[in-house]
Amino acid sequence: MIMKKPYVFTSLTRISPLPDIEFQVAPRPFDQWENGDYVVAEVTTRRNALKVELVNGRMMETAKGDLVVGALGVRFATLEAVGSWQDVQEDLQMHMLTGAGLMGRATSRSFQLPPLIGIKYLGHVKVDGHFTGMDDYVKHQEHADFKTPCILMVGTSMSAGKTTAAKIIIRELKKKNLRILGAKITGAGRLRDILVMKDSGADAIYDFVDVGLPSSICEEGQYRKALRTLLHHMAGEQADVAVMEIGASPMEPYNGQTAIEMLGDNIKTIILCASDPYGVYGVMKAFGLKPDLVSGIATNTEAGVQLIEKLSGVRALNVMDPESRGEMVDIIMKTLNSKTPLAVEGQKIKN
Repeated sequence: MIMKKPYVFTSLTRISPLPDIEFQVAPRPFDQWENGDYVVAEVTTRRNALKVELVNGRMMETAKGDLVVGALGVRFATLEAVGSWQDVQEDLQMHMLTGAGLMGRATSRSFQLPPLIGIKYLGHVKVDGHFTGMDDYVKHQEHADFKTPCILMVGTSMSAGKTTAAKIIIRELKKKNLRILGAKITGAGRLRDILVMKDSGADAIYDFVDVGLPSSICEEGQYRKALRTLLHHMAGEQADVAVMEIGASPMEPYNGQTAIEMLGDNIKTIILCASDPYGVYGVMKAFGLKPDLVSGIATNTEAGVQLIEKLSGVRALNVMDPESRGEMVDIIMKTLNSKTPLAVEGQKIKN
């Protein structure tokens, strides 16, 4: 009987069969490393305030000596951590850049974030004698063109309230007996956000991990190919409406602008979630975007709501307040039923 080593499989391995099969681990020359490669690393820090996300979305504490399976990737988080597999040095020391198993060497970290989990590269994963990565497990089935009307959740930054607003919108629209697709199409890989959408009533959930990306920081051509595949998958769900979230903000290097361009006329409603009233004005000016509604942390008080509306001329609502949800739904349904699609000019959106 062959005993498998007690590996910790992070959620970036969820598209692969790795948790259920035998595989080998072997070092690979650095000049052959690629974004999305599956690798095994050993936890080197004894006490970790942060946890790893497993394939089922549950969080697990790690201990020194644990063997973790994740993927090489890049993160550029304005409020948390920055790092890349390309920054790994000869000592092969790395960090868990996200709890989902995004692995690379951190180059910058917010002082408000606990120390990242330290790990040391042991080797790449080999299946049947071949090195393997996320892209090897992407399903390339074809469906009709994606034509589902989209409610697009955009933020002025990360942690602005997009996922919270998305789950409330999904709950309210499910009351209208709509079939809803929930998706996160840019950002750094985490299962948590789309599980929140599922738990809120979404009939199907997707993200860029499903098409082989550990994060959406990659060459534009690679992202376009991945999103095109993802849109084909989502078209097969035949949803009435899609609630889609763009991680971080469109101005950050996650290919948010490309995603908006590719969605094109499918975008019927734009909800901008803001962490600061002045961020609303900044995104509108910098990106040429006029949202249909502003929500998020900046709308937590009447002072924030009034300042947003004064600066932007756009209705602002705290969707956490049950009394605001009727108006929120009215705005969404009006835009969804509009016969005039949003016009996309290059990488800028205008109503």
